[in-house]
Amino acid sequence: MTKRRIIIVDDHPLFRAALRQTLAGGDPSIAVEEAGDLSELTAALEADRDCDLVLLDLNMPGTRGFSGLLLLRAQYPEIPVMIVTAVEDGGTIRRAFELGASGYLHKSVGPADIRRAIETVLSGEVYVPEGMEFPAEDSQSQLMRRLATLTPQQVRVLMMLSDGLMNKQIAYELSISEATVKAHVSAILQKLDVDSRTQAVIAASKIEDGQFDELLSGA
Repeated sequence: MTKRRIIIVDDHPLFRAALRQTLAGGDPSIAVEEAGDLSELTAALEADRDCDLVLLDLNMPGTRGFSGLLLLRAQYPEIPVMIVTAVEDGGTIRRAFELGASGYLHKSVGPADIRRAIETVLSGEVYVPEGMEFPAEDSQSQLMRRLATLTPQQVRVLMMLSDGLMNKQIAYELSISEATVKAHVSAILQKLDVDSRTQAVIAASKIEDGQFDELLSGA
């Protein structure tokens, strides 16, 4: 029997262990792995990209807001990502799906609901929380689609811009030339439909904080 590989990404070991027991204990066809942060997940996927599902917490050290989801969907577009979080806000759920999430699961649900959600996504469908109503598509939805077109390197550059790094520093951190950084910045400005680095940084900071309602007017 070919086991389906699922990786849980959460910085709380007790939650990872409980979720792992819920999944692996209920279905012998599932092989569950754990990662404490995005770097551990990336190392696991670089060693073996054959993965059926990633369960990702939105709030972890090393990630800010949707930056982790953005990076995963850009770098591993073939791997479904389900958000597992304590956040129940309808707007946040909508943004997660607009950025490519295959499911959204609240941490308070029981084992039966967890298994049903996992099976839904593993079967190729999208899992939306039962009874959840979130806002209709709006002007920010267009921005979400633009963000989803960023390459992995462009996501990294955007996050570094929001940290205040200059081109030279970004080039050093990513082991690329300053000319390549400038090319990435130009592409980011074009994709986000903004005119300057400052506007891109404002957009990035609000994306990370979930301030979507102010994004277009503020940027």
